[in-house]
Amino acid sequence: MFYGVMRSVFRIMFAVMFRFRAFGMENIPAEGGVVLCANHRSNWDPPLLGVALERKVHYMAKAELFDIPVLGKAITALGAFPVKRGGVSKESIRLSLSLLRDGHVMGIFPEGSRHNAGGMGKKGAASLAIKSGATVIPAAIIGDYKPFRPMKVVYGRPVDLSDFAEGGSDRLEQATERIMSEIRKLAAQHESK
Repeated sequence: MFYGVMRSVFRIMFAVMFRFRAFGMENIPAEGGVVLCANHRSNWDPPLLGVALERKVHYMAKAELFDIPVLGKAITALGAFPVKRGGVSKESIRLSLSLLRDGHVMGIFPEGSRHNAGGMGKKGAASLAIKSGATVIPAAIIGDYKPFRPMKVVYGRPVDLSDFAEGGSDRLEQATERIMSEIRKLAAQHESK
């Protein structure tokens, strides 16, 4: 219930502050595990990525955020779970796989941080999708989060990673590059619209 209330609050806030619009929501499967992969522009990206969807989106978040009394409880209720700085723990990976296998949606930013925007993607999203059998949906976040300037999210068609199911690290890098390429294509197609 808290998630639904907060989603409504963010929808209103983003609509007023950023003239927010979302496109391609029909590409999100109604059920089953989904790895929602997007570019990373701001700390506002997690709520923006999921606010237009009816399905709850789960995220990994820096462990330090959960130590802040009110914020920690709020982001937990909003679907976030902690990950330690400097790498993803086995516990976080297990929880992510469990969520995906149970048919939930995970939002992941393969660039890893806002400071790596446009850079190489990290292999975690591809690895989780392949291991869990989840559908991969690329998404492009477009805009600069400036008041009263438009922001949008474009959800793309599923990315087929079936030909990367076998193989090691090189295959995961190729799968990751396929995901990143789809995110970049979405951004390029819709930035000027």
